Amino acid sequence: MDQARGVSGESTYRLGVTPTLGPYLLPRVLPSLHHRFENLRLYVREAIPAQLGSDVKSAVHDVVLTTLPLQSDELEVSPLFRESLKLALPLEHPLAEKRTILGEDLVGEAVLTIDEQHLYHRQISALCESLGATVNRDYEGTSLDTLRQMVVMGMGITFLPALYVASEINDSDTLRVADVAGVSMSRDHALAWRRRSPARVFFRQLADAIRTIANEQFEGEVTLL
Repeated sequence: MDQARGVSGESTYRLGVTPTLGPYLLPRVLPSLHHRFENLRLYVREAIPAQLGSDVKSAVHDVVLTTLPLQSDELEVSPLFRESLKLALPLEHPLAEKRTILGEDLVGEAVLTIDEQHLYHRQISALCESLGATVNRDYEGTSLDTLRQMVVMGMGITFLPALYVASEINDSDTLRVADVAGVSMSRDHALAWRRRSPARVFFRQLADAIRTIANEQFEGEVTLL
């Protein structure tokens, strides 16, 4: 048992997480973290990445699990892993019948995404621009679940994070999830805390543990950074 490493007695920390990652990563990670650090307690609160960065600097959170980029001289940032993105299509979409979907197949396609307050919106917009697709601004979701439901209803196509797909989508879902051949689609995640935090040594151990557990739980969908 690793309870002696970094956590002595009962230690409680406030963890901030982004809503497009935390709900799909933490359920697969927390049981193993509890096994490694049995005295660790985490109060979890969701916020968009920009808010997480501000809140950890102002000590609203002790540590944050967020999507990169995150740059600040006040923070120590430990990159964790790169998560692949998947293309989600309605079953009636012409591309859903293709065995292999290419980047050129998406030229001119209108892509659904979540509202622009999320970093994920900007990341998907950049991906669409690189593929020659466009962002459908008429229908923006408030969550990944909303995006998925709009795809199921035939309102368009979207990109979904691999951890969300692994957590929430199964064979009974009425949509096609696919990779885009020859196109690198991903986003990077990190753990960050204040450089002068009294718990900074433990947070480095926590980052190592999350990195290892995520690699075990999502083999093939994440790449360690």
